[in-house]
Amino acid sequence: MKVVFIEDKMPYPYKGELISRAKELRKSATKQQNHLWYDFLKDFPVRFQRQKTISGFIADFYCAKAKLIIEIDGNQHYTDQGLAYDAERSGVLSQYGIEVIRFSNIEIDNHFDLVCKSIESKVEERIDFLNNNPCV
Repeated sequence: MKVVFIEDKMPYPYKGELISRAKELRKSATKQQNHLWYDFLKDFPVRFQRQKTISGFIADFYCAKAKLIIEIDGNQHYTDQGLAYDAERSGVLSQYGIEVIRFSNIEIDNHFDLVCKSIESKVEERIDFLNNNPCV
């Protein structure tokens, strides 16, 4: 496992073999992921990355400045196995001071403006928190 330095100068381990998978996922993004990216996050004032590899995972969207991951969940995430995997993954990422927030495909489809406001609010909250707790 390699360690890289990203925007906030915190080293995060990543598995190089996931890079090609992350590129594939960018090219084959879901309708909801593309909607959130092209209609909101791409030009968001704080930089987000798509399909970012961190540790042994690929995050749908990652904001280094806010140490925030946004996940867009389809039906597979709501099975017992999917819920357990997501909880384990969030636990690992929290060890790096990263918070994970999740939205369903249905929320993106039916409540896009609310999702965007929620993300905006969470980014602001996280940046304020990190500025006041620099050791996190």
